Amino acid sequence: MTTKKLDAFFKDILAIDAIEDSSMNGLQVDNDGSDIRKIAFATDACMETFERAAESGAGMLFVHHGLFWGKTWALADAHRRRLKFLLNKNIALYAVHLPLDKHPQYGNNITLVRKLGVESPEPFGTYHGQKIGWKGMVSAPITIEDAISRISYMGMPPLSVLRFGTSRMLHVAVVSGGAPEAVREAASEGIDLFVTGDASHEWYHYALESRVNVIAGGHYATEVWGVRAIMDVCAGKLEMDVEFIDVPTGL
Repeated sequence: MTTKKLDAFFKDILAIDAIEDSSMNGLQVDNDGSDIRKIAFATDACMETFERAAESGAGMLFVHHGLFWGKTWALADAHRRRLKFLLNKNIALYAVHLPLDKHPQYGNNITLVRKLGVESPEPFGTYHGQKIGWKGMVSAPITIEDAISRISYMGMPPLSVLRFGTSRMLHVAVVSGGAPEAVREAASEGIDLFVTGDASHEWYHYALESRVNVIAGGHYATEVWGVRAIMDVCAGKLEMDVEFIDVPTGL
């Protein structure tokens, strides 16, 4: 597979151009045109994932958090070293940010609401006029402990748990990563449990006064699911060699 063919494949299944995003979604660093026989997958574009991708023999690294975020960075310091490494190793870099959060089949958020037990999820969490998260009712009431157990990645504890609402929850909503402000939308829609990645001092009292339970599961731990799902798709539909590179930050 060439980067051109893989780009078309990812754009077809992930609707990359359908949402406004600060990330440069898609192919961020191309190779020299060589065929790609293995794709590595990771949450973050960083030197550790680059080095481990090179060690694995991958010709492409697919990530959720790429290297370019809507502004120009000088080719200096860590940014220069990262790009130089990819070019020297002839590794292509592909990044998909918000489209992978909101995707109705492979996304981070749909995976998490299903883990919580929601059978008929609905869009939730407005960002630039589009819903990027999911919400719904679970089939039977769950506790905070139930929820933590269901969504925990590799047994990682959440960053923060705010037990401000009912102890037995039916209505849940998820926006992975850095979306603590969505607790306002959760409160307005009668959500019992709101799950996101980052903890936030700013929204603590709003959650308390609105009686909404909040689990800040960790930015990394709530955003490994999408890349892993796409990895499985590539292994199955493209019959390619794949590998997940796990570099948890604890944040």
